[in-house]
Amino acid sequence: QVQLVESGGELVQAGGSLRLSCAASGRPLSSYAMGWFRQAPGKELEFVGCISRNGGSTSYTDSVKGRFTISRDNTKNTVYLQMNSLKPGDTAAYYCAADSVPVWVTSRKANEYDYWGQGTQVTVSS
Repeated sequence: QVQLVESGGELVQAGGSLRLSCAASGRPLSSYAMGWFRQAPGKELEFVGCISRNGGSTSYTDSVKGRFTISRDNTKNTVYLQMNSLKPGDTAAYYCAADSVPVWVTSRKANEYDYWGQGTQVTVSS
């Protein structure tokens, strides 16, 4: 199995940028499609974006399109979430997740992911 550790979350002002990292260990990251999800206090877990195993396919929820970018470096066993033009509504705990699927497949459904990190907090002040 794979272990996932997120980092990079912090307090940032609206309009600022952050880059979250998700480092994998235990198995090669290239074996997994990766997703980012977030959960704000009192709200349900929300899909943010995902990337295929080879990085050739990405998908985003509408609220972050054009602001957030997912990338991956399989040689470093790390996935990234670049977040620009941050808004207070982006405040949440952010989680990365791994999904064992064929090379070009991605999923927006949390229950299809097999492994999860512990999360990193992003707080955007107005």
